[in-house]
Amino acid sequence: MRLKTLSALALSAAIPLSSAQTYSDCNPTEKSNCPSDTGLDSKQYTHDFRSGADKSTWSATSESIQYTSAGAEFTISKSGQAPTIESSFYIFFGSVSVILKSAPGTGIVSSVVLESDDLDEIDWEWLGGANQEVETNYFGKGNTTAYDRAQYLPMEDTQSSFHNYTVLWTSDYIEWIIDGSVVRTLNYADAVDGQNFPQTPVKLKIGTWAGGDSNNDAGTIGWAGGTTDYSKGPFTMTLESISVVNYSPADSYSYSDTTGAWRSINVHGGTVNSNEGGYASTSGGTSGTSSSSGSSSGTITGTGMWWTASAAAVRASSAAAPMGGLGVAKAAIVAVTTAFVLMMTM
Repeated sequence: MRLKTLSALALSAAIPLSSAQTYSDCNPTEKSNCPSDTGLDSKQYTHDFRSGADKSTWSATSESIQYTSAGAEFTISKSGQAPTIESSFYIFFGSVSVILKSAPGTGIVSSVVLESDDLDEIDWEWLGGANQEVETNYFGKGNTTAYDRAQYLPMEDTQSSFHNYTVLWTSDYIEWIIDGSVVRTLNYADAVDGQNFPQTPVKLKIGTWAGGDSNNDAGTIGWAGGTTDYSKGPFTMTLESISVVNYSPADSYSYSDTTGAWRSINVHGGTVNSNEGGYASTSGGTSGTSSSSGSSSGTITGTGMWWTASAAAVRASSAAAPMGGLGVAKAAIVAVTTAFVLMMTM
């Protein structure tokens, strides 16, 4: 994302879910008394929005988000609208897959954002005036000294066809995956030796906003592709379903210091699983052992753990025979879910 991101949920419906994140209710790298983040305490969460909203998991802005047989529809029809949903939980490494169609319209931005309290961020973004590309981006600790991290990837069609967009996130690397094919990889070392690598617990934000609104600054309007003409709307993004795998299920996560390093995160009621291949480490005051509060900052290592199968399933879908966008997308969801079920029964 670019320029200034302020949460529409946190501030107001008129403030967009936009560009490089520079807002946090409490930044743990600046304050030592920030509240813990509620964790996803199961290994996987899935929801099909064609069956309606999941109000127990997602909070929404006041804009009209309609739930139809196609899924959740995020519609912009006038200035100031930014329909957005935000997860009630955080995850700490894992994968997030969404099946969606982006919104049309010059200056309209569709977004799927993974963001942390200390301003780590992993993004998918679609510009309404660019139907045949998608932007991938990331930020670490809110560092906006350069805007050279974005990559624009060509696609056949983002607005008329559903596609599966997946982020596979570990402590070693991040992969952006479209319909089962890896389209971008970011290694830890390539993000300023890890300084700009997203590595702290994230929540999910999904929505649309008008980067091309005439009230925005010229830089934002230019990036968004031009000024939005609302008379050509309404402009709708449709979210069919979401599948989330949390490598470190827990009751909550907290920061043991102000470094913003993943090894400094305390996991309450769980254990850090940093990547699918395993990464052995101990840190913080608990040295990988459970404390009286149920927290742990150690990691589990090994190549046969449940999260290994999960990551392998995401990757394996890229080798599947060509089936067309939605077919591959659904195959990827099925592969991840099957691997998860198998691991749970072992």
